[in-house]
Amino acid sequence: MRDHYQNEQEIDAVVAGFEKCTTGKDEFTHLSHLTVAVYYLRNSSPDQAFEKMRSGLFRFLEHHGVGRAKYNEQLTLSWLTLIQSVIEQMDPNLSLLEVTNAVLERLGDSRIPIEGEHEGKADDKQTKN
Repeated sequence: MRDHYQNEQEIDAVVAGFEKCTTGKDEFTHLSHLTVAVYYLRNSSPDQAFEKMRSGLFRFLEHHGVGRAKYNEQLTLSWLTLIQSVIEQMDPNLSLLEVTNAVLERLGDSRIPIEGEHEGKADDKQTKN
């Protein structure tokens, strides 16, 4: 298993960059989305995590001049639900660092299909949300 992060300060930096919109829009990758989601789920209830992610994504999109049409609420909820289910399968005594690295290892290459995509072109068009 590859460790994406070496310490929790690296995770905190990803979350802070997202929340303060100091991370460039092209630098906020699928792995960054997953990192923020794990952080929120570990520090909040699932409903609170969803609201934090939703409002954070709107703020991030607005800051970077990207229209809200890019946001997909069902996709965000699906990802948070999937990540939460992965976290629930883990030892609750694991650190944020261990959980985040495990989630990234397990879901880092995964995509959730968006309704209306053509099966043959799904890899080219799936949103990394």
